Amino acid sequence: MTESSVPSRHDLHPTPGPESRVTRLLIMGPQGSGKGTQAARLAEVFGIPAVSTGDIFRANIKGGTELGRLAQEYTNKGELVPDEVTDRMVRERLGDDDAQAGFILDGYPRNGSQVKALDGVLEDKGWQLDGVIELTADRAELLARISKRAELEGRDDDTEEAIARRLDIYAEQTAPLTSAYGERGLLVQVDGIGEVTEVTDRIVAGLAAQLG
Repeated sequence: MTESSVPSRHDLHPTPGPESRVTRLLIMGPQGSGKGTQAARLAEVFGIPAVSTGDIFRANIKGGTELGRLAQEYTNKGELVPDEVTDRMVRERLGDDDAQAGFILDGYPRNGSQVKALDGVLEDKGWQLDGVIELTADRAELLARISKRAELEGRDDDTEEAIARRLDIYAEQTAPLTSAYGERGLLVQVDGIGEVTEVTDRIVAGLAAQLG
């Protein structure tokens, strides 16, 4: 698929009406799969914001919001931010004006509890997901990619053992989520290895086939 033939979100919603202008997506993928890069590209393709949990956390902490202060209390103690805090941040972010015309969520949900929380947000707003993208990649390729990036960035903490453990945790936590979304008919699995533009083309083609 060439860049000129990449479908717009209108092509992914053949039914006329306001909903034809909306695309609501999730993107998942292990570290090193290019998930953040593809989220940004898809945001441009569909004219929707890429909403990452990392950005939400930073915005709340920088803005000194109640949720930001609460999250920082946990991070300062070296503890994980509880799901309910993350859930509230995501709910508030999806209430912003720019997200009413669609969004692509990156980094959320991460577990079954967050899936239920997101379902609740969508139900309250009368929304439905259009698709869930999972970028897949060979484990050896991911290890090589992350190791190279760590070397370039001078990150001594990214040892091969640490990287492998993070990939294991991702697989353990994500498999139930992708299975659940697959049962709903929403899952689009795409090979994340290749040129960035090629991967983007695969994703939009997969979404077009899924929604068609």
